[in-house]
Amino acid sequence: MTRVIMHGCNGKMGQVISNLIAADAEVEMVAGVDAYDDGHNPYPVFKSISECTVEADCIIDFSAAPAVDGLLAYCAEKNVPCVLCTTGLSEEQLAKVKETSEKVAILKSANMSLGINLMLQLLKKAADVLGPAGFDIEIVEKHHNLKLDAPSGTALALADSINDELGGVYEYVYDRSTRRQKRPEKEIGISAVRGGTIVGDHDVIFAGPDEVITFSHTAYSKAVFGKGAVQAAKFLAGKSAGMYDMSNVIEAVLS
Repeated sequence: MTRVIMHGCNGKMGQVISNLIAADAEVEMVAGVDAYDDGHNPYPVFKSISECTVEADCIIDFSAAPAVDGLLAYCAEKNVPCVLCTTGLSEEQLAKVKETSEKVAILKSANMSLGINLMLQLLKKAADVLGPAGFDIEIVEKHHNLKLDAPSGTALALADSINDELGGVYEYVYDRSTRRQKRPEKEIGISAVRGGTIVGDHDVIFAGPDEVITFSHTAYSKAVFGKGAVQAAKFLAGKSAGMYDMSNVIEAVLS
């Protein structure tokens, strides 16, 4: 039985994961952390992770960037592994994540879905062929109107997957409104759309002479992210210190 603390338990993803865990005999939600709580959860809820007195095998984090600093300090002090799903972290926070992973297991992923993580692998193969062939690369991501960060962490992860494969020579461009020039060759354009209740939609476009290849992923429910997070928590519990990602979880499932 994997004991889990849900960091950000009263957010939309926190409630999705709470319900998934309630139906999973292999996992138990032992506590939650959220600044706002009306007492409806069947587990104790603390206003901050520093106040939590419940022991657990892993923490799942779907909170907000300002709360991550305290979370990382707690994980290092208590030696509790963490599935870190919050996006929009600063460069300083990302450095802190890496530093903390030297003391405790951290699994960080911009997107927890199986489909997106398979897409990351497919894009590397596409980049190997289409990049040298001179194809322009554009990413368009769409999310609901309540999402705070832009572009999405997933869009950046998709761009990084391509850029890393091509030697890191591509520049990311988020806004062309101030530019009056021809599109450079070594550029990945990243556009963000916010509206309605779009759960998550990502298109990666390779546009070449007389042909266009598009890789698309659409999430119709937040449950796809929740299922991945729960699977990741099961995987991470008991692991030694280090940085992990969803590719490690996929390998473990397939083995």
